[in-house]
Amino acid sequence: MNETTADTRRALAAVVIALASALFFTLTYVLNRASAIDGGHWAWTASLRYLITLPLLLPLMPWQGGVAPAWRAIRAHPWVWLRCSAIGFVGFYVLLCYAADSGPSWLVAGSFQFTVIAGMLCAPLIYRDARRRIPRAALAIGAVIVAGVLLLQFGHADGALDRAGWIALACVLGAAVMYPLGNRLLLLHLERTGEDLNATQRVFGMTLASQPLWIAIAAFAWHEAGVPSAGHVWLAGGVALSAGVIATILFFQATGMVRDNPAALGAAEAMQAAELLFATVLGVVFLHEAWPRGIAIWGAVLVVLGIVAFAALVARRSAGSLPRTRALRTDRGA
Repeated sequence: MNETTADTRRALAAVVIALASALFFTLTYVLNRASAIDGGHWAWTASLRYLITLPLLLPLMPWQGGVAPAWRAIRAHPWVWLRCSAIGFVGFYVLLCYAADSGPSWLVAGSFQFTVIAGMLCAPLIYRDARRRIPRAALAIGAVIVAGVLLLQFGHADGALDRAGWIALACVLGAAVMYPLGNRLLLLHLERTGEDLNATQRVFGMTLASQPLWIAIAAFAWHEAGVPSAGHVWLAGGVALSAGVIATILFFQATGMVRDNPAALGAAEAMQAAELLFATVLGVVFLHEAWPRGIAIWGAVLVVLGIVAFAALVARRSAGSLPRTRALRTDRGA
């Protein structure tokens, strides 16, 4: 087998693995919607996921650099970790769970894809070097994705969003911004301190640092809704296992396999677009949700095209430069 054939097979394998990760990421939207339909309180849905994710991550850490480096980093700068996790984990997921009460899983999944370019749009707020510049091409892609999100929302609402619809849209877009923002703020902090943590250690560290806030949110949920049902706990555990562990590992494996191949890396990351398709099919089959119709379909098309265009932009801008490839990778890791 020559080198070209091996690279091609590796790229195809990475795309397949990335597609599988998108399926497991999609379960977040579907299971959260199932919890909402079943009457589960959004605060329990949010807090249970991360309270369950922490013990699920512990057995993996010996193979991912260990717990000690992350624990030392948190002890050295506890308030930084608390702030970053409050933004990137707590704020993000509370808003996403609150929005799950508003409409079908495909609506939340499609709107959340704004996160693909949200991190780049946040750059001027957090960087003081060349990274703060937003490429015009990225702005254009962002406009396409935002247009698709708006069409999704207006299509679902038959052309007129009510107050609840606008609140839900604001929650999803807020979550889409807070997720990469918290991750990038932490990466910037680690860059300044020189602490070397891999992606899994960062996920573990932010999960650990956010536990006091999740306990407080769980206490609020207990006060508002009482003890969660066994079904609600199982659904939250499913999200923790599928999105917090399986999907993340698969995504890191896929992008790691082609980290030196910008075109293949972009293709693997573009598989995020499949989340919208998976959420639609799973929501219709298992939750008896309505298919997207009318302008919502065109919104879904625009979102998918925007993600593919962004992946192509990543490949083109990082071609021949491994540091730039790493810098432009998406914020799925935290």
